[in-house]
Amino acid sequence: MGKIKKSRNRSKFNYNKNKKKLKKKIRRKEKPHIDCPQIRKAWDEHKTVKQNLQDMGLSLGTKGMLPIKNKKASTKLQSLSMEVEASLRGESRTTCSTDMTEYVQYMVKEHNEDYKAMARDEKNYYQDTPKQIKRKVEFYKRCHPKEYAAFIASLQSQKSI
Repeated sequence: MGKIKKSRNRSKFNYNKNKKKLKKKIRRKEKPHIDCPQIRKAWDEHKTVKQNLQDMGLSLGTKGMLPIKNKKASTKLQSLSMEVEASLRGESRTTCSTDMTEYVQYMVKEHNEDYKAMARDEKNYYQDTPKQIKRKVEFYKRCHPKEYAAFIASLQSQKSI
């Protein structure tokens, strides 16, 4: 058996109903009924719950109502220790990838500090510019200063032999 034609049609806007009144009626039903007549009389619909309760001399919750004892000695020690820890410089955790270290070591081994020659090298697969190669070499120096110093020392010892 088929559906009734009216239920299948799209609902059309009814100009005879006052939507503003309907919305207020629904909103009134959603709000809880306040049993206390003094609170109901003092309640303002246009204010927030917190503002209404403050106007009545009530509080929304216990947060901020009870005084908190200050532990001055312990907080001063904690703040000093935190300042000392913050001022200490931690170890740098940045590292270069193995590909980059091999690339930089090859370029420095072949061309020393000549970045233009490094840019023209056939192993420059990424077609880095001289400035980009210089930045990579400096980054490698910053990340691994001991390893770089040992690498340069080994290069110099090979040249002297």
